[in-house]
Order: sequence, then structure tokens, then C-alpha cells
Amino acid sequence: MDEKQYFQGEDSVELTYRRWTPVQSERNTPIVLLHGAASNSTRWWHFVKHSRLTNDRLVLRPDLRGHGKSIWRGAARIKDWSQDIASMLDHEQQTQAFVVGHCLGANIALGFASRFPDRCAGLVLIEPMDREAVTGILVWLRRLLPVLHLALGLIKLLNRLGLYRRQLETLDLQLLDRRLHEASHAQLKEILTDYGSPWLDIKTMPTVQYLSNLIELMQPLPVTAVHCPCLVIQSRGRSITDVRRTQIALATLPQVEFVTIDSDHWLPATHPDHLRELIDTWILTNPTSS
Repeated sequence: MDEKQYFQGEDSVELTYRRWTPVQSERNTPIVLLHGAASNSTRWWHFVKHSRLTNDRLVLRPDLRGHGKSIWRGAARIKDWSQDIASMLDHEQQTQAFVVGHCLGANIALGFASRFPDRCAGLVLIEPMDREAVTGILVWLRRLLPVLHLALGLIKLLNRLGLYRRQLETLDLQLLDRRLHEASHAQLKEILTDYGSPWLDIKTMPTVQYLSNLIELMQPLPVTAVHCPCLVIQSRGRSITDVRRTQIALATLPQVEFVTIDSDHWLPATHPDHLRELIDTWILTNPTSS
């Protein structure tokens, strides 16, 4: 059963997540699925529908603070999202979980594992974003961080004065993904531009959170503070990050495995079955899985 649930963050803010309750009630280690910067919990619709892990495991999919239905007018950072994950696990009376994250979600997963090492059974990092490995327009983003901080401060001031959008569009990634899956080869490039379009992203989240996401993507990864097993899944495309540089940055993670798929950055959309099988197999064969 998949249902919407709510929990309170440490600061008493109400946050939203989706809870998959397995038919079998075995007490296996649950799974937490973290979406990326321009996303929400619907990112994982295909995984929940087809994964073998849903047979006997609890699966939790939060709308990260500032995204989806977890409306918040502040500027959440990785430390805030990490604490929210811990609060969600407390709400579910779970001591530990495997944490799977895509893009910014992968960076948050690393942040959570570094802050709450006893609560993380293992990490699956899908296209993590190391600041030294970014390519293309993200190189300019890294150089413009001081400007982004200034812009963030200005938007916060306007928000305090009551100037912000009252209505935000809803992003359903199941609809967007199905459009991609049904597209002809000639249509693929055009549809994929929607996944990285800042104009689409800004319609679905507060502006202050959009800017904060960009800033958080450029924060150093706490690799040396992570002590659980890790699976890193990357795409070969170089539009967002460089595979080799990312692997060098993450090479010191304990018991780390690297897998590369011939695609671009949007693996959950372009290769959902391959991705699901990699995650399922790694978690099911992990010694800490049960």
C-alpha cells in the first residue's frame, strides 16, 4: 500500500512523505528514496511500482523540505534535510535505513550518513554532484556562488516583506517520464530538456529554495565522514558531471562500488529498469540488508 503521510521536523514544521507498506511484514531494513534538486517524491514512481524490495520492506519517499507538498518558505540546506530524514525515521520508529538518492538527493544521502552514521545501513548514490567534477554551465555556477548568495539574501528580504508567489505548479514526474518513454528517438532530446529546464523548475518551488538548491549542490561532499557501504551509479554523459573526476572524489568511501550506464544525467527517467535492478541486487546482497 502506498499512501501519503506527514511528520514534523525538529522545528515542528509539517512535512510530507509517501509510505509504501509491504504485504509481508518482515522486519527488513527499510529504504529511503531521496529525489533531486528540481524534483519531488514522484521521481520514484517506477521504482516503487517494479522493485523487488517492495515485497517485504518499508519504503519511504519524502518530499524534501521546500519541494513538492513539503511547502516551506525558508532556504533548506543539507543539514536541514539530513535532520528531517532522521525525524522521519523517528516518526516511523525505524532505527536504520538504506538511503538512495539522485543528484542533490545523493549529496543529501552523504550528508545524512556523515551526521547520523549509526542510522545508515548503506548508500546508493545516483549521479552524485561533486563540485570539482561539474561540467558545462555548472562550472559557471560554481564561479558565481557569491552572486547566488547575494540573490538569495535579496529574495529572503522580499519574502519577509510578504512578496512571494502564493501558488506553485505541481510537478508530476510520472507524467513526464511516461511522455519520455513513449517518445520517438527524434523527440527524446526535446523532452529531456524539460528535465533540466530552470523555467520549469522555478514554477514548482519557492524561488528562495531554488537558489538554495544551486548553492547546496556546490558544497564539499563529506566523504571522509561516511563509514557505510556505498554503491555509486553514474551516467557516461558529460553534460552535468565528469565520471572520472567524480570517481576520484568518492574513491575513499568504504566498500564503494562504481557502475556506469551509457546515458546522460537523467537515469531514473531514461533507464528506470536498469537502475532498479542495480539497486535491488545491491541491497538484497548487502550483509546489512536484513
